[in-house]
Amino acid sequence: MTILTKPSMKNQRLFLILFFLLVVVHSHADDLDNFIRSQLKKRGIPGLSLAIIQDGKILKAQSYGFIDKAGKVAINTNTLFQAGSVSKSVAAMGALYLVEQNKLSLDENINLKLKSWKVPDNAFTTDKKVTLRGILSHTAGLTVHGFPGYAVGAQIPSVVQILDGTAPANTPPVRVDFIPGSRWQYSGGGYTVMQQLMVDVTGVAFPEFMQTNVLLPLGMKNSTYQQPLPTQLAASTATGHYNNRRLVEGRWHVYPEMAAAGLWTTPSDLARFAIGIQNAYAGKSGGVLSRSMVRQMLTDQKNRDGLGVFLQGDSATLRFGHNGRDEGFDALLTASVNKGQGVVIMINANDNSHMMDRIVGFIANYYHWDGFPVLTRPTAVAVDDRALTAFEGRYELFNNRIVTFKADNHRLFTLEDGFVDEEFVPVATHTFTSTDRNVSVRFIADTTGNVTGFRLEDKDQGYERTVPRIGPLADAYKPDTDPDSSRIPKIMTALQAMLKGGKLLEEAPGLTSGAKRDFAEGMREPETLKSLTFIHSENVTGRGIQRHQSTVSEIVTYQLTSNQPDTYILVYLTTDGLVTDFDLVEK
Repeated sequence: MTILTKPSMKNQRLFLILFFLLVVVHSHADDLDNFIRSQLKKRGIPGLSLAIIQDGKILKAQSYGFIDKAGKVAINTNTLFQAGSVSKSVAAMGALYLVEQNKLSLDENINLKLKSWKVPDNAFTTDKKVTLRGILSHTAGLTVHGFPGYAVGAQIPSVVQILDGTAPANTPPVRVDFIPGSRWQYSGGGYTVMQQLMVDVTGVAFPEFMQTNVLLPLGMKNSTYQQPLPTQLAASTATGHYNNRRLVEGRWHVYPEMAAAGLWTTPSDLARFAIGIQNAYAGKSGGVLSRSMVRQMLTDQKNRDGLGVFLQGDSATLRFGHNGRDEGFDALLTASVNKGQGVVIMINANDNSHMMDRIVGFIANYYHWDGFPVLTRPTAVAVDDRALTAFEGRYELFNNRIVTFKADNHRLFTLEDGFVDEEFVPVATHTFTSTDRNVSVRFIADTTGNVTGFRLEDKDQGYERTVPRIGPLADAYKPDTDPDSSRIPKIMTALQAMLKGGKLLEEAPGLTSGAKRDFAEGMREPETLKSLTFIHSENVTGRGIQRHQSTVSEIVTYQLTSNQPDTYILVYLTTDGLVTDFDLVEK
C-alpha cells in the first residue's frame, strides 16, 4: 500500500519554481514557433526546417509545414533539402583537408594538378595564375556566377562539358575574365573547377570523397553530394517551389556542379558542420581540419570572404556563414566563431524577402546573442492614406534589384514575389522606418510634386544613398494606347530575341550591346510572348538607372499576354529607343 504524505514547504517552493520555469520556457518556445508559422503564412511558404546552436550544441531542431503546397505530408527534422551555395562551404572543407594532406596547395597554379581539364590561359593569366585560394575566396577571376541545374530525366553533362560550356551543358564556359587576385567576383564556376581538381588528385568520385572525409567525420549522416539523388533517398525530400510558389517540375533539379550547389542535407547536419568549425577554432580535437587551417578559413581574403565562408561582425562578434539557392530551395547558415551560437534555416521555396533574416533576428534577440543589430521600434505619426499612394511604386534598390512599395492601413509595405514582406511605419510626412530593421526611407519629389526616388538610411550598415524610382504599380493604371505605337513590334522582336538568345539575338535590331552580351544564353521564362498592351511610361532621365551597362531613359510598362497569366513586363529603353533589359512583375 502506498502512503501519501503532504510535501514539505521547501519541496512546495521547489515545485513552484520548476513549474514557473517550465511555463516560461514553453511560452518562449511558443513565441518562436508562432513567429515562424506567421512568417510562413505571410510569405506562402510550404515548409521550413531549422536548427539552433547554443553553447556549441544543437539546442533546438524543429520543422514546420509540409513537403509541398498540397499540405498533406509534414516535414520532419530528417527531411532533406537542397543546400544551394551552402554546398560551397562544406566542399571548401574537403579541399582544405586535401591541403593539410599535402595533396593540394592553396597558392600554386591549379593547372599543375588538374589532369582531366585545364584552365585555358589567356591575357589575364600571363603573370598571375588561378589558385585554390582564389577559387575559395572568389578572387580567381573565373566566370559563371551560378547554375540552374537540370530537370529530372534530362541529359546530364559531365563536369568537363560544364567547364567548357559544351552540350548538353546549359551554362557558358568557365574562363578567366580578369587578372586573378585583382578583385572579387562570385563564381560557382570556380567551385566546379575545384570539384574536378579534387577528383583529379584523389582519383575518387566527389560524393564518395566528401562522404568519407567530411560528412561522416562530422556526423552529417543525412547528407549526400550524390547527383542525381538515389531513389531510396527521394522519399525523404522536400519538394521545391519557385518564388511564385509554382512547383518545380520533377520536384527538384539535378546539379552535377556538386561542389557549387549539389549538397542534399538537413539543418541539423549543417549545424554539425558549423559546430565542427567552432570546435576546431577553439582547438578541440576530432574535427576534419586543424586549428590553424580553420583560422585561415575564417580570415578575410577580400570583400569579407574567407575560404569558403563569408564573414560578418568585428573581432569580438565574428560570425561565418553562407546563403544558398537552388531551383525551389533556399538555405541560410550563420554561426559565431567563438561563442558557440548559430542557426541554420532551410525552406522548400525560393523567397526573395527578408523572412529568413527576420527569423534569425528573432532567435538572436530571444537568446540574447551579441553581435546582432538591436532593433529600435519606430513611433508612428498620422499620415493621410491618400498621401501614401504617392509613394507606391517600384524603385531600383540596386542595379537590377527592384523594391516595391504598397500602401495599406496607414503603413507602407514592401512586396516581394507578390507577397507582403516588410512593414514601414510613418515617422514624418515623407519618412518611414522599418519594423524589421534599423532602416528608414525618405521620399524625394521633383518641383511638380512627382516622387522620383527615396533616400535610404541603414543605421546598422552605416550608409545613406539615393534609390531612384522606376515607376508606379502596374495595376494602378488601365490599358491605354501607346503614345509611340510604332515601337511595340520592335520591342516584341527584341524581347523574343532576348528569350531565345544565340544567333537570333546577335542579329536582332533594337538591342543594346550589353543586352546582346548578357542574354546570349537566352531566358527560360516566359516560354511564349504573344502580345503587349500599353499601361504606362515613365521618363527616368537623370535618375541614374543603368541596366547591362547602358543608361536607362524610359521605362515602359505593358500588360503581357503569354503562358503566364496576369503578368506585366517593364521594358527598359535608352535615349535612342534601344531595349537594354526587361522585368516580369505581377502588379
